[in-house]
Order: sequence, then structure tokens, then C-alpha cells
Amino acid sequence: MCPPRYFAVDYAINPWMDPDTPVDRERALAQWAGLRDTYRRLGHTVEEIEPQPGLPDMVFAANSGLVLGGRVLGARFRAPQRGPEAEHYRRWFTGHGYHDITMPSRINEAEGDFAWTGRLLLAGTGFRTEPEAHAEAQEVFGVPVLSLRLVDPRFYHLDTALFVLSEATGDSPGEIAYYPPAFSPGSQRVLARLFPDAVIATDADAECFGLNGVSDNRHVVLPAEAAALAGRLADRGYEPVPVELSELRKGGGGPKCCTLEIRK
Repeated sequence: MCPPRYFAVDYAINPWMDPDTPVDRERALAQWAGLRDTYRRLGHTVEEIEPQPGLPDMVFAANSGLVLGGRVLGARFRAPQRGPEAEHYRRWFTGHGYHDITMPSRINEAEGDFAWTGRLLLAGTGFRTEPEAHAEAQEVFGVPVLSLRLVDPRFYHLDTALFVLSEATGDSPGEIAYYPPAFSPGSQRVLARLFPDAVIATDADAECFGLNGVSDNRHVVLPAEAAALAGRLADRGYEPVPVELSELRKGGGGPKCCTLEIRK
């Protein structure tokens, strides 16, 4: 995770960003700290990277890399404003003992558009990550990759429209939650076939970034406003953990955007 010390909305690179809307940085820092402390309370280790001036979106650490089995695929951002973040995160990985690092040749916004199910890497495209980056990820990790097309610009990253609730085990493909209208008709059919028991989000759930959640297979950290989704998750046996991230949402991010999951 990266503290939002320099968080601001000085430009608009997604539909949620409005430079004319004031940002309360102190409130953003407090909300971010609440998310970090929630992870620690749930028993997870949180590593922090030092934020850099001039990079207000560096707080959205999920876009900085994908880590599976200790192997790292770095990021290559579409928006030039975020481009320098990739090198800062690469240096962090190098300095923390990660030696198998590949920096992508194609535009690849990392966990923003990649979701690991434990058996299959779901990969989004349509607005940010290039389709060719999906093949690049398959070569790096040697795991099957399933391409999914996003069609609603409000849900420009896969992690705004889908997240993994529990990873695959035995005959189970794992469980996901997602918002079907964010995907092309063909991608909707694929998801319905692979995950027939998925939790389906409402319009209201999606619009408050409810699908930008983080699950450890039991606890599900998600925005406090996603009350309907939280209820459905509780009915499935998960423990919803609501957090308040309204200030960071002004930059187009929620819990998952602020969280890079390191799978060693």
C-alpha cells in the first residue's frame, strides 16, 4: 500500500475524477489508514511504499504490479500522468528481495485488470490494459488467462466490476462477485458459464465501487455504501467488513485500488 500523502485530483483520466471537486487530503489519509489498519486487524501483513511528490495516484497500488508465486509482472500505464509510478514500484520490489521481475512491453495496469482465481487469471481489457498484455501475462506466469471485455467507461478496470471472493479448490472454480452490464455480451456469457453461482451486484453496488473489494476467502473488505452487496455476501457465509473511502473515490478508487496483493 502507498499512503496518499500527495493525493489530489488535478486531472481527469477516468469518469469519476473531477478537478473542480475539492479534495480533503487529511481525510483521505485518515480513511486510507483505516483501511490499512483493518487489514492488520484481520491478521494480514501490510507493506508500505514511500509516496512520491507529483504522483497523486500512486496511492492506487493495485495498478503497480501482479505477483504470483513470488514472480512479478510490473506495470505500464496508459495515462502519461501515471507512467513514472511503474519505476518506483519496480525499485520497491527489487529492494524487497523480488528478483524475478518482468516489466511489460504492452500497456498493462496490473491488478486493476487482472484477478487471480487460484486456477485462472481473469484479465480485463477495453479501456486500459491492452489485449496483448494478457498473452504477455500468460508467458510470464505460465497460467491460463481468460480475456474479458469491459464496455462501460465508468468501470474502466476489471477491479471496478469484478472481484474474487474465494479461490478455486478441488472441483470448485472459486466464487466471484461481478456486475454483468460492465461486460460485453460474450464476456457475460463466459462468466455465467464459469461461475454460475456468482454473486451479482446491483447498479447501486457497482456505482459506489462495491466491487472494488478485497477478500481473504472469509472476510470481505468493501465500501460501507455497498449495503446490498454486503447483505448478499453475508448470506453466502462471508463476513463483510465495511470501510469508508469516500475521499479516495474522487480519484476513481476503492479498497482494492489501494491494495496490491502479494502472493508468494
